[in-house]
Amino acid sequence: MQHLKRFGPLAIIALGIGAFYVLDLGQYLSFASLKEHRHTLRAFVEQNLLTAVFLYMAAYVVVVALSLPGGAPMTIAGGFLFGSLLGTAQVVVAATIGATLLFLTARLALGDVLKKKAGPWVKRMESGFAENALSYLLVLRLVPLFPFFVVNLVPAFLNVSTRVYIFGTFFGIIPGTFVFTSIGSGIGSVFDSGQEFSAKGILTTEVIIALAGLATLALIPVVYKKLKK
Repeated sequence: MQHLKRFGPLAIIALGIGAFYVLDLGQYLSFASLKEHRHTLRAFVEQNLLTAVFLYMAAYVVVVALSLPGGAPMTIAGGFLFGSLLGTAQVVVAATIGATLLFLTARLALGDVLKKKAGPWVKRMESGFAENALSYLLVLRLVPLFPFFVVNLVPAFLNVSTRVYIFGTFFGIIPGTFVFTSIGSGIGSVFDSGQEFSAKGILTTEVIIALAGLATLALIPVVYKKLKK
């Protein structure tokens, strides 16, 4: 029974990831696919808003929980289909749910397996989480210093509380998400002009500086604690 509890989630994750690659579902999580099907998707959203919101968020939860590629195109698609504000709200909620599911799975069922996946990142982050878990998590969410799936996993191995994890994830990803959905809300004109779009140009120097500024604010409690000592 204990083995079923332990390896049941692993089987689900393995099946999900296997299906993603075997069925080549990654082709649908791309800018090329968004460009090709943009009119059909827009029409569906206009006619079935609540259904579209549910399906989009459910897909986003799965992508994050299984650490599948395609987060950036999906976030930009959210801005394109729902606008920057509603798109940001959906992405933040769905990404937080997906990340929390992965966090709980790593902590309760698959610690050893997923810890190997995180690899050397655990040691790199250990001292930061020990100093001030919430501030450090906010910094990691605000500025993409490490891969997203790594930041989802590592806190589970470093005794970060679930409450801190959810709070830090939810609020930490809001600024970056808003940048991506805002770009998505205007990407239709890029597609209509026939130009090629790439996510590489999104994180401009100005955007990085702004996110770094927010990350600096998140570190104030850590600095204060050191000065007090």
